[in-house]
Amino acid sequence: MGGAHASTPLSTRAAVSGARRVVVKVGSSALTSLAGGLDPVRLDALVDAVAARVAAGADVVVVSSGAIAAGLAPLGLTRRPRDLASQQAAASVGQLVLAQAWSASFARHGRTVGQVLLTAEDLSRRSNHRNAQRTLERLRVLGVVAVVNENDTVATAEIRFGDNDRLAALVAHLVGADALVLLSDVAGLHDGDPRLGGATLVREVGGDGDLLGVSAGTGGALGTGGMASKLSAARLAADAGVPVLLASAAEAGAALGAAEVGTAFAARGARLSARKFWVRHTADAAGALHLDAGAVAAVVTGRRSLLAAGVTGTEGEFHAGDVVDLLAPDGALAARGVVAFDAAELHTMVGRSSADLPVELRRPVVHADDLVAG
Repeated sequence: MGGAHASTPLSTRAAVSGARRVVVKVGSSALTSLAGGLDPVRLDALVDAVAARVAAGADVVVVSSGAIAAGLAPLGLTRRPRDLASQQAAASVGQLVLAQAWSASFARHGRTVGQVLLTAEDLSRRSNHRNAQRTLERLRVLGVVAVVNENDTVATAEIRFGDNDRLAALVAHLVGADALVLLSDVAGLHDGDPRLGGATLVREVGGDGDLLGVSAGTGGALGTGGMASKLSAARLAADAGVPVLLASAAEAGAALGAAEVGTAFAARGARLSARKFWVRHTADAAGALHLDAGAVAAVVTGRRSLLAAGVTGTEGEFHAGDVVDLLAPDGALAARGVVAFDAAELHTMVGRSSADLPVELRRPVVHADDLVAG
């Protein structure tokens, strides 16, 4: 994550505190308990902090976990179910409870709430990706606070985001956020498990060197995330040019104020375009192209378009316009890109120079504008 263009610790926190458009992710553990479902006191405190940031002139999108956890108590369940059908049933009850709770709490500040339910498939398809983007933008223009959640009632094990930390990072880029704030039940990233004692808070992450010796754990009883997923989401957002603050939900006011609490992750270099971010992080690969060493150097180091001469083989039944993985000779992911040919057509072009191809096929297999190094 480091590099010549990485922000300094001071400018990272200043960027978060001064961000005009902010995505705030709230974890299940910050909203609910196993015994009593949603905790209205904690929810109101979080809403007060968000409403204060909105009143100060920021546009805020909330990414809320907690639908399944909120559905446990009404269904008489004592712990998060493990089977998918029961999770979906709990979510169908909990999403209604959660949406009503957010709406009622924001109403205390005269704010209207709009619920946006997404699945991984919604963001992997370019058309659905744009539709979600337009909806969120229109809600912003109308002065509505969007509360985004994964649509757990229809998501399956194959298409789930896995946790709302990653969803929050994807939404941050989707709406062009200037900062991402991840709120949980821990004070930030530590070099070990703070519950065991002796762990030290890592206040600033400017590059991968700051993560040496850091051990991230897994999720708790109410959620699917945990520090490992938060670290992954923070790095995803920071790598795409969005500064991140990871802090405790109990310190939401400070996190959304001066941003002097928690762990700050510096943005890395320039922000990726929406299309290139989609290609790298969101779209599902429909297949793969195997490249020779010269082609890998051309697309990764030279940032040049991929030509048929550098392709040694294909995998999958992809079509023109699909995203494909570009693989080095050893099978490692070198890049991803939008392919310009169907698999059947490209199969006849493998390894051939442009001069040996019909005129209508003398164009890049993947254009440089549609290519992102892995």
